[in-house]
Amino acid sequence: MKRISHWVDGKVLEGTSGRSGVVWQPATGEQQATVDLASADEVSHAIAVAKAAFPAWRATNLSRRAEVMFRMRELVDANRKEIASLVSSEHGKVLSDALGELARGLENIEFACGIPNLMKGGFSEQASTGVDVYSIKQPLGVVAGITPFNFPAMVPMWMFANALACGNTFILKPSEKDPSASMFIAELLKQAGLPDGCFNVVNGDKEAVDTILGHPDIQAVSFVGSTPIAKYIYETGTRNGKRVQALGGAKNHMLVLPDADLDMAADAVVSAAYGSAGERCMAISVVLAVDSVADALIDKVKDRIPAIQVGPASEEGNEMGPLITGEHRDKVAAYVGGAEAEGATLVVDGRVDAPAGGFFLKPSLIDNAKPGMKVYDDEIFGPVLTVTRVQSYDEGLRLINDNQYGNGTAIFTRDGGVARQFQFDVQVGMVGINVPIPVPVSYYSFGGWKASLFGDQHMYGPEGINFFTRSKVVTSRWPDPRTSSVDLGFPTNR
Repeated sequence: MKRISHWVDGKVLEGTSGRSGVVWQPATGEQQATVDLASADEVSHAIAVAKAAFPAWRATNLSRRAEVMFRMRELVDANRKEIASLVSSEHGKVLSDALGELARGLENIEFACGIPNLMKGGFSEQASTGVDVYSIKQPLGVVAGITPFNFPAMVPMWMFANALACGNTFILKPSEKDPSASMFIAELLKQAGLPDGCFNVVNGDKEAVDTILGHPDIQAVSFVGSTPIAKYIYETGTRNGKRVQALGGAKNHMLVLPDADLDMAADAVVSAAYGSAGERCMAISVVLAVDSVADALIDKVKDRIPAIQVGPASEEGNEMGPLITGEHRDKVAAYVGGAEAEGATLVVDGRVDAPAGGFFLKPSLIDNAKPGMKVYDDEIFGPVLTVTRVQSYDEGLRLINDNQYGNGTAIFTRDGGVARQFQFDVQVGMVGINVPIPVPVSYYSFGGWKASLFGDQHMYGPEGINFFTRSKVVTSRWPDPRTSSVDLGFPTNR
């Protein structure tokens, strides 16, 4: 049985806690590996290694750090298929989806290659007579990333690329459900020339997380996961004096207006709802269909569902793989099974004829979902699309703004004025106009509002640089002995 351990100080380090977890093959339902679960002492050791590596890496010039990122970019690009295969094997998503994940992750490494420009501060000459004022950005020290199972390669790249480029050293605690991609990434960073100890991977569970959150040498924590855990991460980390960005869950709505191209809207929502088996925080899970087009839109979605090929990623032509574990599959299936008892209409039941032998569900479609129903309120995180009928744009907007989550949303319309009003009024962090999954490009930043984000900085892009640095303002004067004198008054600029 394959054993997955830790990566500390530039090499694989076998766990000593005596505890381990199961890594499943979701397409077969069989165990494919064990993963060591770190003890508090093992996490503390990795942090000590990162702390020891920090002074030299922090002193490394910007051009050298950029060079490491450029090399890493080339190595990830050259190893796309191998990394995607690891992701596909342990997560279950099909290879094309895993390759897409890698492509978006690479964008963040490419952004970090510009670190000499991104670390520029500001300078004001002659702020007062003979006095100059300037600001500089400096790294924090040892920082940590705690990442989810659904994007085991991309989300770590959201974090470590900027963190390392800024001069920090990094502790990654990936999901114990699919840890191999993180271990492979660690090897590539070493090949790229990153000094030993600057990037470390500790596999683990809550014990590892709590050690990171409480350790005095961790300066900042970046997290992506569910809202309850995000809230816990934020509250615990900030209580211990750390800078924290914690991205939580979502219930993303897509508002379809009567003037929308319904075929385009149907294509978009099927893609956004069922891609990666719905295990995306940016998946569309609720369609708000204005009544006059609701029946036609539902028919078009229903007609497209049978064409989705569901099965193992290893079989060519499959478009949607299994869910991550049997437990999660059963949880998602329970939402489908309980929909009609809540008063909704089960249009397509994804539990029927699902492939055997793995953690599979086929796409489900539920009509007449309403606030107060579990299928509407909860983040299901599976291939379940609900439809809520609304009378107007205003009603649809109100439902989006009333929702506890504010991660992503979309509107489908041909009316530019209405679309502009929507982006102005909607209380959501990422908005798509005829774009169902509005994940920002790497030179913007990713993050939602309300219960989808805890903290005041979004992830990657410019805000990611801000998160992993702190500013220092220097006021400088080189005195002329001819004008020097004692002055006990408060200094002013005039």
